[in-house]
Formats: sequence, structure tokens, C-alpha cells
Amino acid sequence: MKIFLFFLYLSLSSSNVVVVQVLCAGTGTGQAKEKENPFTAKASLIRYWNNHISNTLPKPPFLVSKASPLNSVDLAKLTKLADHNSLSSHIGEFCSLADLFCLFQEEGLKLDVVAKGNKDASFAVYSSKSFKGYGTSRRGGVDSFKNYSDGLNTPNESFKKYSGGSNSHGEEFTSYAKDANVAVDNFTNYGSSATGGSGGFDNYQERVNVPNLRFTSYDSDGNNHKLSFSSYGSETNSGSQAFINYGKKGTSVPAEFTSYSDNANTIGSSFTGYGVLGNAANDSFKAYGDSGNNPHNNFKTYGLASKQGIDSFTSYRDSANVGDDSFQSYARDSNSGKVNFANYGKTFNVGNSTFKEYGEGSTGSTTIGFKMYDLARSFVDYAKKGVSFAGYSNSSSKETDSPPSSGISVNRWVEPGKFFRESALKQGNVMVMPDICDKMPRRSFLPRGISGKLPFSTSRLSELKEIFGPSMEPVLVNALAECERPASRGETKRCVGSVEDMIDFATSVLGQNVTVRTTENVKGSKQEIMIGEVKGINGGEVTESVSCHQSLYPYLLYYCHSVPKVRVYEADVLDVKSKSKINHGVAICHLDTSAWSPTHGAFVALGSSPGRIEVCHWIFENDMTWTIVD
Repeated sequence: MKIFLFFLYLSLSSSNVVVVQVLCAGTGTGQAKEKENPFTAKASLIRYWNNHISNTLPKPPFLVSKASPLNSVDLAKLTKLADHNSLSSHIGEFCSLADLFCLFQEEGLKLDVVAKGNKDASFAVYSSKSFKGYGTSRRGGVDSFKNYSDGLNTPNESFKKYSGGSNSHGEEFTSYAKDANVAVDNFTNYGSSATGGSGGFDNYQERVNVPNLRFTSYDSDGNNHKLSFSSYGSETNSGSQAFINYGKKGTSVPAEFTSYSDNANTIGSSFTGYGVLGNAANDSFKAYGDSGNNPHNNFKTYGLASKQGIDSFTSYRDSANVGDDSFQSYARDSNSGKVNFANYGKTFNVGNSTFKEYGEGSTGSTTIGFKMYDLARSFVDYAKKGVSFAGYSNSSSKETDSPPSSGISVNRWVEPGKFFRESALKQGNVMVMPDICDKMPRRSFLPRGISGKLPFSTSRLSELKEIFGPSMEPVLVNALAECERPASRGETKRCVGSVEDMIDFATSVLGQNVTVRTTENVKGSKQEIMIGEVKGINGGEVTESVSCHQSLYPYLLYYCHSVPKVRVYEADVLDVKSKSKINHGVAICHLDTSAWSPTHGAFVALGSSPGRIEVCHWIFENDMTWTIVD
């Protein structure tokens, strides 16, 4: 089964559909001059704006451009389908007409198929191919995938039955799909029955926005075929990885996961049936999920009925922000297994870990070692016999509420310029601007008449999956979890899926005399810039604001919130050499950081701790901040 991506833009004046693949388009600067049909979604939005915002300032083109493109006929049609809960049966039409981001599973998707290889191959600067049955029964040799699909918007690769039955054959995936937007890779029956050789995934899918990886029956029935995942999926955002029956019936199959998904945002990893019936496996999870934000890892029937397997979790999920790990039937019915958890989940913003039926039915000398395991753990139906605990210790709640001590190493990398001090916003100052490009796929808001009829809660996830399809589950779960989390101290928050909802939230906090700003374009990203003229909103005094940050969801969704004690600035951005203006930036400075996590990237970058410094950042492309009109 193949997965393809569907995010289309339908113009108001034509029925022709054009595929849009733009990562860093910049915000719009002009407003349509043609007369709007009064029954379109955009016309309805403009009337709502006029009725709920009291000033007569020009409507911001960058926000109006995000309105639903639905014309009067399509708006009426889709609204009727929503009224009758029938959108799921018209999902393709819904996604195309409403300009949504959807993932579909189809059999008919065609990828370019690469002929079966019998020689060493080097695939450099390659993209979107199907390697079905490639390298089957190879003897020796190495295939190298270097810089494969780098920087593409939506790479879609299939490695089905790759290297099956090979002997001493090596596969190297280096800098694979780096900086892609939505990456889909399918490794089904990869390396099955392989003997010897190795597979190396180094810097695989680094900085991908939405990784979607499937390792189904990867390396099953293998014999000493070593697998190495180094810096795999680092700095990715809101994706999922599934390892199903990975290494099943394998013999002496070592797997090393080093720096896997470190610094990732809300990544989900599922290890189902991993190492089932394996013999003498040796799996190492070192710095797995390190410094990640809300990682979710599910180990279900991992190592079931395996013999003499060794699993090592060292610095697993270290310095992560919350997160959720589930070990269900892990090492069940195993024989003489050994598992060590060292510095597992050592964090100052406590997550949750559940061990259910862990080690149940194990025989022989099975040992489980927990050393410096995190505070939040639940051991349900843990093995009563055959399992011994060694070196278990944990931190007290008092310790977890304190800043990190000098004994804790924080090696988290933070992009230069992502956070800065207020003093940096001074005319003539030279600083680095981070990458402020919007990496998410293009989408539009839904009209409130449609979005208001769709379920929007984790309790109704099954209904959402029925509408948008099961492939969208990771996207849905991550967005809903962020929207449903409790507000932090002093924060007022709301997720909005229509401009009308955004207006309502902003005016409820600030009143009706408001305006909204964003950084003008993306020029200056990832380079040194010079600060030109600076203007403080509200005279540079402490002010109220509502900031809205984009979340990945089928339709355009924003996480909007108001936090206390901020200052908002506008600043001209100049080229360092020519001193010419290249951008007009908007920045917000948070004066009260006392409620922030001690491991927040701002403190890693700036070298301080909660409540001791203010922290500023730019408003990135397609994000925005609302303030009262001066």
C-alpha cells in the first residue's frame, strides 16, 4: 500500500487544479482588487471583520489571503455535507476544493521504478524512486544513498524487499531526505533473510517537517546484519515512525539507535513486534529522543519470546520535555534477557512511562537494571518471577522543580538567532536571523460554518480519522494534544481554525480596537543582518498581545495565546554590506520567564535560567501577533 500527498490550491475563477509545492513563499503584500462575490467564504470573512473590529485600518493582506478559497456553490455544497456528517465520503473533493493538507493511501500511485541492481550503486542527488526488490540476493558490495531527496518538498520513496536474501551486502543512507517538508518512506521487508553486511542510516531525514516512516518486517529472519541509526530524524517536527516486526526471528542482529530523533518536536515512534522470536539480539538506544519535545514511544511486544537478547537504554529521552513511553508486554516470554535503563527519561518537566506485563513469563536469568530512571513511572503487572531489579534510583519531586545542577549535561543544539536579548534590538546592531521560513504545507482556513461542525478533541479521534483517514492520525494527535494541554501560569490560550475564531479570541483579550502584524518576508533568514529603525509598540512599554503560531493540521490551525508582561517591536532589517532595507521584522520579548522549563532552548542558547532574563524572538513567516492600536 502506498501513500501519497494531497495539498492543492483551487483558484476562485477557474476549476483547474494546480499543485503547489512552496516551502518558503513569503507573506503576501497585495490585496485582490476584483469585486468579491458576496456569498464566498472570503466575502463573509470581510463582513465579519468589519462588524467586530472597530478601527478602519487596512485589512492585513497576509491574513485575508489565508481565507477559504471556496466559492458560493462549493461553500454551500460542503456545508451541506458537513451538516449530514458526509464529508468522509467526499474527502478527495473536500481536500481539493477547501485547500487542505491530506494524506491518502492508494494502490494506484506510481513511482519511478529502478531496475534490480547487481553492481555497487551510488545514488547521489536522487529522488522519488521505487527500489522494489532492488539488491535481492546480492553477494557483497555496497549501495550508497547520499544526499538522496535533499531539500525536496514531498519526497516519496519505496524500498520494498530491498536487499532481501543478500550476503555481506552493505547499504548506506547518508543525509537522506534532509530538509524535506513532508517525507514518506516505506521500508517493507527490507533486508529480510540477509546474512552479514550492514545497513547505516546517518543523518537520515534530518530537519524534516513531517516524517512518515514505515519499517515493516525490516531485517526479519536476518543473521548478523548490523543496523545503525545515527542522528536519525533529528530536529524533525510532528511525524511518526513505525517499526513493525523489525528483526523478527533474527539471529545476532545488533541494532544501534544513536541520537535518534534528538531535538525533535512531538515525534511518535512505534516498535510493535520488534525482535519477536529473536536470538541473541543486541539493541542499543543511546541518546534516543534526547532533548525532544513531547516524544511518544510505544514498545509493544518488543522482544517477545526472544532468547538471550540485550537491550540498553542509555540517556534515553534525556532532557526531553514531558513525553509518553509505553512498554507493553516488553520481553514477555523471553529467555535470559538483559535490559539496562541508565539515565532514562532524566528531565525536569516530567513525562509518563508505563510498563505493562513487562518481562511476564520470562525464564532463565532475566535482569532488569534501572539507574536514575525518571520520576513518573507506572509498573503494571510486572513479572513476579525471573526478573531482578538492580541499581534503581529516582529523583524527588523537589529536585525536579529545581534548575539543573552542574552535574547535568545539556548538549541541546539551538539554532543561532532563534532567541535573543532585548538589548539586541538596537539600531546598527548586527545579529544572526534564524530560518524564519514556514516549512509547513500550504493550507487555508475553513469557514466557521464548516469547521464548527467537525469534531475537535482527542475523545473524538476515531471520528476525525474516519473523515481524514488513518494516515493522518499522527498529525491529528499532535495538534490536538497541544491544543488540549493546560494553559501555563498566566497564559490564556485557544486553538482557532477560522479567521472568525481568531478575531473572536483576539478581541476577547484586547478589545475591538486591534491590529495584527507579522514579519514582512523571509529575507535575512540564516544570515547576519543589521537592525535598522526600531519602533516599540505602545511606546515600547509593557503591553498586551495575542500571538498566533501555526500548527500542522488538515486545515489551517493556529495556537493563539496571550501571556503576561511582553513588549512588541517592529524593526527594519538591513543588509549588512549595503545597509539597504530587505525586510521589516516583528519581534516579541517575554519579560517574565519564571514559568518556563529550565531546559527550554532559550536558556540553553542564552545561558541562564527561568525568571532571570527576558527572552525575545522574531515572529516567523505566517505567524502573527495582535495588539491594541496605539
